[in-house]
Amino acid sequence: MRAHSNSRGRQSLKPTIRIGKRGVTDEQIKEILKQLEARKTIKIKVLKSALVNDTVENIAKKISMETGAKIIQVIGHTFTLFKPRRKRNRNLRKS
Repeated sequence: MRAHSNSRGRQSLKPTIRIGKRGVTDEQIKEILKQLEARKTIKIKVLKSALVNDTVENIAKKISMETGAKIIQVIGHTFTLFKPRRKRNRNLRKS
């Protein structure tokens, strides 16, 4: 079994969402939430066309606030988000 290191896992992670000239859309927020639920950690790349009126840091903060995820790191035009999975309430299964 391989030991997990925080930095090692983020380096091998590829960006799965790209923010373009339209900025952050509702559809992208939905997709980010879906991916965070499935993977806990995702990388997002901000294209140069999105940086005309905003910065990578501001875009990351906006997405973080809308999704409830934590910004792990920002490097260049790419940032990493983390959101722990919700624990299921096992008491609901009791009859």
